[in-house]
Amino acid sequence: MARLDINRSGEMEVFVRVVELGGFSAAARALRMTPSGVSKLVGRLESRLEVRLLNRSTRQVQLTAEGCVFYERGVRVLADLEEAERGAATNAAPRGRLSVNANVPFGAHFLLALVPEFLARHPDVTLDLVLTDEVVDILEQRTDVAVPAGPLKSSGLLARKLGQTRMVIVGAPAYLARRGTPLRPADLERHNRLGFNYARATQGWPLLDQGVGTRVATNGNAQVGDGEALRRLVLAGLGLARLAAFQVRDDIAAGRLLPLLEEFNPGDVEEIHAVFLGQGGYLPSRVRALLDFLVEKVRFD
Repeated sequence: MARLDINRSGEMEVFVRVVELGGFSAAARALRMTPSGVSKLVGRLESRLEVRLLNRSTRQVQLTAEGCVFYERGVRVLADLEEAERGAATNAAPRGRLSVNANVPFGAHFLLALVPEFLARHPDVTLDLVLTDEVVDILEQRTDVAVPAGPLKSSGLLARKLGQTRMVIVGAPAYLARRGTPLRPADLERHNRLGFNYARATQGWPLLDQGVGTRVATNGNAQVGDGEALRRLVLAGLGLARLAAFQVRDDIAAGRLLPLLEEFNPGDVEEIHAVFLGQGGYLPSRVRALLDFLVEKVRFD
């Protein structure tokens, strides 16, 4: 059990300042301490953790691998602590840096359009937004909220469901004019079936043929790492793809893409979740504000 006389947040703040300012002397000046006092405090922290956090030389300090991990998490802890104190003391509006990581289709078709309204509601929030379909470790990358691609995996993260979308096979009219329109699942064998290049991608397209489930593998001459890039290749007439309905809703309405084999569509859906950290029931007000906003605004129908 931790000793009560250890000011762990204070130690963490000193360590973070040493890293960010590049040495003990600079940190000492910023914190109004002596360089020896800063050095002793960091040494005491390393002794308590039983690990070396910094490699010291006469001119500089360098983080060890363990020090990198402790620094990244320390910055996050100190930011959350500041947020908690601010909220408890003043019940202030959401403020501070809000790091968001979203899959590319969700970002392109929903999130980017909603950013101006969210920031107008919460002018003291600064948004740090990354769009990617890669797997994200939100703790390691210090992400407040993520909207990942694909099924939600079991983890220690909390999640709020934003909605769900059906899947649809689509092709561009120009491509179908060249290669013909598939009328049955077997017809897909002669088509360029585009897919994803990441390991967690669904293995093939599920279809129902005479009431029997089947799965058609992708075999296309191009694979991509995000859903929006795949949509653009289909629009360019390269081949067919199976995409979330919300991605291609406007394209279908405008005639840029045509839905295919709908009578064989098994009707499976992909759920969309926002995932976040929330240990001990504590949730920064900026995170809660974004989650509530997304639940209010995002509609997949």
